[in-house]
Amino acid sequence: MMDIERILEVLPHRYPFLLIDRVLELDSTRVRAIKNVTANESFFVGHFPQKKVMPGVLIVEAMAQACGCMMLSPAGSQEGKLIYFTGIDNCRFRRPVVPGDQLVIEVELVTRRSTVAKMHGRATVDGELVCEADLMSAAVEA
Repeated sequence: MMDIERILEVLPHRYPFLLIDRVLELDSTRVRAIKNVTANESFFVGHFPQKKVMPGVLIVEAMAQACGCMMLSPAGSQEGKLIYFTGIDNCRFRRPVVPGDQLVIEVELVTRRSTVAKMHGRATVDGELVCEADLMSAAVEA
């Protein structure tokens, strides 16, 4: 498990772009993390003020950051490097994410070759699938 202090040690992201609040489970092939979505998120100012909806691209970014936690932790073997998000395939959004939701992000490693990895991510709210995608990343020297 990683609290926010440990996440800040591992990921280079900072407010307002850090989208992971806690890592619940973590090993070299799987990560489970949460994002608590609150009404005062900066992106809600413009998306959409009258009907607040978390942008889909930020849900995918939260999945990518969960991947980063997995790959940059000691278990992930890329500690001390930067992880670049290099691709996305088969992305589907199933329902909106709104203030008050707790986004549960689960990512599993599909393949890894040296510094390149492919993962499958799923995001749920209250057990209901809201987004899934295949994500690709590459580790580079920091």
